[in-house]
Amino acid sequence: MPTRYDIRLKIFYTYGQSTSLGHHVIRMQPLELPKRQRVSIRHLEIWPRPTERTERTDFFGNRVVSVGFGGRAATGIEFRLKAWVERRSQRPGLDISPSLARLPVELAAIRDLGGSSPHHFLAPSPRVGAIPEIAAFARDLVQPDMTALEAVTCLGEALHEEMGFLPGATDADTPPAEAFRRRKGVCQDYSHIMIAGLRAVGVPAGYVSGFLRTIPPEGQQRLEGADAMHAWVRAWCGREIGWVEYDPTNAMAASEDHVVVAYGRDYADVSPVKGVTRMSGVGGTGHSVDVVELPSEPAGA
Repeated sequence: MPTRYDIRLKIFYTYGQSTSLGHHVIRMQPLELPKRQRVSIRHLEIWPRPTERTERTDFFGNRVVSVGFGGRAATGIEFRLKAWVERRSQRPGLDISPSLARLPVELAAIRDLGGSSPHHFLAPSPRVGAIPEIAAFARDLVQPDMTALEAVTCLGEALHEEMGFLPGATDADTPPAEAFRRRKGVCQDYSHIMIAGLRAVGVPAGYVSGFLRTIPPEGQQRLEGADAMHAWVRAWCGREIGWVEYDPTNAMAASEDHVVVAYGRDYADVSPVKGVTRMSGVGGTGHSVDVVELPSEPAGA
């Protein structure tokens, strides 16, 4: 039975004084994924209203909205998303992935160079380069006779044990090598570190941005806006299994609680908002997320 969610996201920026808004590129809308994720409502509102707005699909298949403001002055900008998403679980089946020693042979047989081709996810990317200490950590853990799927799970579980989840210990620009040395960070750091480790042992790996439904402790009310955008990892485990998704922050395979927004090589490909604004003074930013489970649709609906 699929799980249905009402998702609300707000991201806002405030400026020290009125400033001319420039151009922004937005990747905030959940993806339509055959047999896995269906989007029935998708509405993105931007304030102040842009003078230009175009929509497209990027190389990796993500929904992109580009907006311009024609030099309009404002003291801030706000993005609000409302979406209804139906998510189906993909329970792990039999491990029929090849060994790590065999994986390069299967990778070489892939001729497709489209956005989901594993060839784009093995080399260094803008935010995840070759990091010797992470590579050594991964190589000490996995063995050539492990299957690709075993390697993904092994590394993900090890990072969950090794790292400490600590909001504020890093920011969006913290390099994965620094977060790994500190052994502290948030989901972005866990994901970047795991991507670096998997690539070091020959497993193509990329970044997934999305939403994670959270459940409050027993006896406590759910807090509005307490959820957050989340990140996890996708890894290519051979021609038979293809891409699998793993959440190292929670040491678990991605499930019906994980709603996909965008795929990329690392955070640089999927950041929710990119833009250019001319401003002065001290500004601020913030965001809130609500992921609320909806009643199941009646059979045959």
